[in-house]
Amino acid sequence: MNAVSKEMQMCVDACLRCYQTCFGTAMTHCLEQGGAHVAPPHFRLMLACAEICRTAAHFMLSGVPHHRHLCADCASICRQCADSCDGLDGMDRCAADCRSCADACERMAG
Repeated sequence: MNAVSKEMQMCVDACLRCYQTCFGTAMTHCLEQGGAHVAPPHFRLMLACAEICRTAAHFMLSGVPHHRHLCADCASICRQCADSCDGLDGMDRCAADCRSCADACERMAG
């Protein structure tokens, strides 16, 4: 029996998609591009975004009520990551997945 609501499952999916996109893009595109793509503030933010997305999904799937706090923080970090990605070439998908996750997490946090 699945105790995860449809809305929560949509948020889990958005978080896992954002995790995959941020981590994968950081480890491939950003490392290969170099320069501003691997500047410490941007690169650290991408890895932090990936990790909080993965953690938020884990908390939602575990059924603990603390996911609301994590989702609020996740939304904030995802928006910061999206803004950071906006200024760099080839980061449109990452920025879009971050914003989609932020929207879903804001609904879960509210």
